[in-house]
Amino acid sequence: MVLAALAKAIESHDPFTRGHSARVSSLAAVIARRLGWTSKRLSALHMGGLLHDVGKLNLDEALLLKPGPLDAREYDEIRRHPLAGARLIRSFEALRPALPYILFHHERWDGSGYPTGRFYEQIPLGARIVAVVDAFDAMTSTRPYRAPLPLRSALAELNCGAGTQFDPTVVRAFFSAWNDGELDRFVPEERLSA
Repeated sequence: MVLAALAKAIESHDPFTRGHSARVSSLAAVIARRLGWTSKRLSALHMGGLLHDVGKLNLDEALLLKPGPLDAREYDEIRRHPLAGARLIRSFEALRPALPYILFHHERWDGSGYPTGRFYEQIPLGARIVAVVDAFDAMTSTRPYRAPLPLRSALAELNCGAGTQFDPTVVRAFFSAWNDGELDRFVPEERLSA
């Protein structure tokens, strides 16, 4: 009940991300299965995918809907959403398995991410999975500051980010699932032909 309410609240707060959390959760599950995850781990991943952006509820809607580039102060504010989300979820015992996904989904494989600057295996594997599928879905979706990237460009960005922004093993699992057609159903039909 709380999970569904929070997922709905996230989408209500930022209408440009409608469906984003559900797609991240579903895409992440496909990748995790490729990596041999069990159903117990998949349950926590599902919750984490749905709630990874819950900290954005603390952000001003005008900031989320800004049509142009963010200035340094605004970008710093956006970068606080993983910590804000972790603080919010920590009080709900049933949602605590989602904490690593919420807190670490913007960490980068090379250590240049946020909020803690973790790198390599210091970042929980589930958060590394969410990072890849979150980026893919964001790139292929309309945002107030840009049109969706063509699918080919988004896939190239993932490939270029393997080993710097993203865990290369997770990116390989993503492309393996993509090449087998397992991810097509999570991409709107009009995006597949773009």
